[in-house]
Amino acid sequence: MADHDQWLALVREDIIDPAQPIVDPHHHLWDRPSWRYTVDELWGDTEDGHNVVATVFLECGWSYREHGPEHFRCVGETEYVAQAAARTREHPDRARIAAIVARADLRHAELDAVLDAHEEAGQGLFRGIRHAGAHALHPEALTIPGSAPVDLYADEAFRRGVARLGERGYTYDTWHYHYQMQDFLALARAVPGTTMVLDHFGTPLGVGPYAGQRESIYAQWCEDIAAIAECPNVVAKLGGMAMPDNGFGWNGSERPPTSDAFVAAQGRYYEHALACFGAERCMFESNFPVDRLSLSYHVLWNGLKKIAAGRTESEKQALFHGTAERVYRL
Repeated sequence: MADHDQWLALVREDIIDPAQPIVDPHHHLWDRPSWRYTVDELWGDTEDGHNVVATVFLECGWSYREHGPEHFRCVGETEYVAQAAARTREHPDRARIAAIVARADLRHAELDAVLDAHEEAGQGLFRGIRHAGAHALHPEALTIPGSAPVDLYADEAFRRGVARLGERGYTYDTWHYHYQMQDFLALARAVPGTTMVLDHFGTPLGVGPYAGQRESIYAQWCEDIAAIAECPNVVAKLGGMAMPDNGFGWNGSERPPTSDAFVAAQGRYYEHALACFGAERCMFESNFPVDRLSLSYHVLWNGLKKIAAGRTESEKQALFHGTAERVYRL
């Protein structure tokens, strides 16, 4: 990824409000042959000018156990991240991994046993589950095609699993595509006792058959977000829309976007979500390293600070760290 780092370095900006504490509530870790993003790479981003004090790891299917019952293999990822988090605690002047959102099949009859295993493996950091609902209708057009069953949110066993998370004090994170927003709305209404975290704005797509449909997709998305925000058990992560599949095309440009270009392209999504949910139910996220395909960490957070510039201090506190601290019990 050295060439990519050089590409990102083509755009450098002065850091806006460098003292602002930030909790990044959504990042991944992995060590794949073609793409490494471990604690070292995470620190390389979080120490690029902004005051990132803590982060939340979100499951990404890495370092599963190679043996044992299939439904327990996901616990290997929690074990891996707990070790990484322990390393971050040895450096109090650097961003620490303060929580883990793991993976489990919420439909499984032994869900409680899997949650117990995550709790033990997490060493005090396990906070919830992401069993994502993303179902790609056109997987051939997407960089990261979601492979969930088309009717996952309506599955009764799945809904019981989501409800069980709430009963045990855990959160439920998910990501899906824009055309699944009403299915998620039905889930949120059906399981009001579980705190649900909507990742990445519901991923409005902009590639393949969705290219050229941004305005019509946006109009329906606005209606869907407003309806979902009426569910008090849902909070929103604002970010994760610089993925190639969102179709802004930055990952294929000669230069990455500036923070002004980022705000010009995506600011309206943030403003609408904030108007619907309120800052106390929103948190800014990075979704790194996936969004790193399109822009750098310091440019992203500069853009988010520009979006928040007109907000009150209490609203900024919620967006940059307060909501994440409350939802994930940091």
